[in-house]
Amino acid sequence: MSAGTLVPDGTILQLIVEELVGRGWLQKLAEVSSTSIKPEDKISAGPQYQTNDTADASFILDGFPRTAGQATQLDALVPMNLVVHIHTPTSIILDRIANRWMHAPSGRVYNTTFNPPKTAGRDDVTGEPLTRRADDSPDTWKARLKQFDDTNAPLLKHYDSRGLLWRVEGNSSDEISPKLFKELDARFGSAESF
Repeated sequence: MSAGTLVPDGTILQLIVEELVGRGWLQKLAEVSSTSIKPEDKISAGPQYQTNDTADASFILDGFPRTAGQATQLDALVPMNLVVHIHTPTSIILDRIANRWMHAPSGRVYNTTFNPPKTAGRDDVTGEPLTRRADDSPDTWKARLKQFDDTNAPLLKHYDSRGLLWRVEGNSSDEISPKLFKELDARFGSAESF
């Protein structure tokens, strides 16, 4: 992570499995017996798991998997029943980035378009100056979004071919959330339980 690279797939999958097992949402059936298997490869080699099908064992993964390879490994561990692809036009994303300011010590984020500070350029709580993140440049984000699209195409195809992909479009959470809750309600019951 300190080098700016992604955490290896095996490590992320192991963290997810440990959390799900710890909550009782996955149960181990058998351990991997071979000591020649590296810890990060144990997920694909075993152990085998059984899912807990009770309603309280539901969970959401946000931002993972990011690649079709990660999705295939995740599929071997736990069945997915819905993958949501939230699509917001690039122009809207870039506009939000261009208008984003933050109070670095607290992490509070402002946007001059829809969530401006009470006093321009100043944090609402402390009055200290707001700053921009170093990576909030349009060129940086255009490159990130291109990489995201290139990586996501096979991932979306993977889940679409399995009949799990549902796409929602919108420019803001106010527009997207009602559509999402309606779909969750139609598939899984009352959205009030989410």
